[in-house]
Amino acid sequence: MGHILKAAAAMTVMIATTPALAAWEPTKPVEIVVAAGAGGASDQMARMMQAAIQKNNLMKQPMVVSLKGGASGAEALMYMKSSDGDANKVLIAYSLIYMLPLSAKIPFNWRDLTPVSVVALDQFVLWDNAEGPKTVKDFIAAAKAASSPFKMGGTGSKREDHVLTVFMEQKTGAKFSYLPYKSGGEAATQLVGKHTESNVNNPSENLEVWRAGQVRALCVFDKERISYKTKVTETQSWNDIPTCKEEGLDVQYLMLRAMFLPGKVTPDQQAFYVDLFQKVTQTPEYKDYMEKQALKPIFLTGKDMLKFLEEDDKLNSQLMNEAGFVAK
Repeated sequence: MGHILKAAAAMTVMIATTPALAAWEPTKPVEIVVAAGAGGASDQMARMMQAAIQKNNLMKQPMVVSLKGGASGAEALMYMKSSDGDANKVLIAYSLIYMLPLSAKIPFNWRDLTPVSVVALDQFVLWDNAEGPKTVKDFIAAAKAASSPFKMGGTGSKREDHVLTVFMEQKTGAKFSYLPYKSGGEAATQLVGKHTESNVNNPSENLEVWRAGQVRALCVFDKERISYKTKVTETQSWNDIPTCKEEGLDVQYLMLRAMFLPGKVTPDQQAFYVDLFQKVTQTPEYKDYMEKQALKPIFLTGKDMLKFLEEDDKLNSQLMNEAGFVAK
């Protein structure tokens, strides 16, 4: 019995001194995949995350931004779908994941990937050139009176910007000629150059040209005003922009910003990125970015994220059908 007790004690010591198995972490650079061109909101957010992770030492390996905006973002979606089991790639996703498979009939479903977290909600603003109409009412009146349809710039075709343009037509009776560009940054440049009359860019995409006094924010497509009250221009904060409903244009839309891994990764790999992006949302860089870009901070993962995705998918599918953008 004494020998057994001694052996058991020795075993206990061995167990106590054996190091625990280390949790999974990347052993090579991580690619953050952007389904859009340079300068757009997704690209900007990816680079903010890249900087936040590096400055706060949240990951041993570097994060590399990879722009895959070809074929209106299909390049990125198919790239992720073909990367099953590769936990060194993470997609920064938006409503493209619902809309593009419907409009282009590409063989992709967001359920092919591994959800990690929803990290923000993005808003849309109706913008015109600073020399254009000063109110929504005047803008719509000018669009109705124009001899040819007003040119509305936007990112991609049959996506969020295009859907909002169609609903503006339906609500107002005005006609718009929608011009798709590679990114929100390009759409902003075209508006400043008066090659278009308007766009519905995310706040971040028009931030610098708004601050420079080159464009005017007419209204935000949300049920409530943007919360941030710090002055962005000499005279206005984000909170000073009225909702479109306040201005008589009852159209609302919010877009997710979410992180996905490829399919068939392990629970440990998924858990690493859930923890990583939760830490990102607590950094000064993230908090500063949320305010400056007028994003709604949020963090959803697990069952809450899946519930959100299913409901958001249903809403976007409904909007796409109503706009007539679903491929037959």
